[in-house]
Amino acid sequence: MQSAALHAIRFAIVAVTVAGLSALLSGRDQTPTAVLGKPFAYDPARPLEIRETVLERMDDVVVYDISYDGAVGSRVTALLVTPVARGRHPSILFGHWGGGDRSEFLPEAIWYARAGVVSLLPSYPWTRPQPWRTALRYSADPAHDFDVYVRTVIDLRRGVDLLVARSDVDARRLGYVGHSYGAQWGAILGAVDRRFGALVLMAGVPDLKALYVESDDPDYVELRTREPERVARLLDVMAPLAAARYITWAAPASLLFQCARYEQMFPKSATDRYYAAASSPKSLRCYPTAHDLNDPQALVDRASWLAGRLGFTPAPLPRPR
Repeated sequence: MQSAALHAIRFAIVAVTVAGLSALLSGRDQTPTAVLGKPFAYDPARPLEIRETVLERMDDVVVYDISYDGAVGSRVTALLVTPVARGRHPSILFGHWGGGDRSEFLPEAIWYARAGVVSLLPSYPWTRPQPWRTALRYSADPAHDFDVYVRTVIDLRRGVDLLVARSDVDARRLGYVGHSYGAQWGAILGAVDRRFGALVLMAGVPDLKALYVESDDPDYVELRTREPERVARLLDVMAPLAAARYITWAAPASLLFQCARYEQMFPKSATDRYYAAASSPKSLRCYPTAHDLNDPQALVDRASWLAGRLGFTPAPLPRPR
């Protein structure tokens, strides 16, 4: 009887432990959508109202000037690059750096199109033409910018809707490439939108502390010296959007971090902190460049990495004319 009772107790302990572990794992699976994803929720049934015109037609690639409805009240201007070849292709969503615009990755997208990839290159609210432009205010009004950033992520999620709804796209083979600001959006997208299989994050930061507190860039040093209270307010308001909060939950998507060895905007410790926070599978590659990451090897590396995960063969690089 004593042996039976002891067995029953042990079974109960094991059952409780397994149930607790299952609950924990379930909570982990639910966290990105149930908690982190709340600010970025939207109605996927709302029509995209797509408008497009041909911007350039080549022998094997077509570039479209396209726009679609993003977050409520937002009209997203973008470039769409498609191969002429028929079939269902892998697709890539691009996020440009904060000081750039939708054209940053256009040559790369054209190169991918020659390998049979459909790409969408949206612009952010502060880079769009009027009447859809919304300027950033930075430390002068961080609450305003917080709202703009949330809307930017929703705009990108709506861009995913646009891609996967196309008859020439294989929704199971979706990738993302983001540079600087685009890397931050990529971290968030990886956590709150499970449609991505591969994410490339270029010259990203784990949080704004890396820029406004840790950077030795003269502009950031001058700003935190002149306006310490404004900087503190900015960091507090933007903390919920820190990429490191989201990148932990990017799995099962694969991650490629690309960093600059001569990064002028933030210290290497920030890159290390960002990478350490990321879920696996992940890899990190650094290049002898500054923040622009203009080493041709970085282009070749991410193309090869994406090809292996999305299922395409990179086209030969164009020859000099």
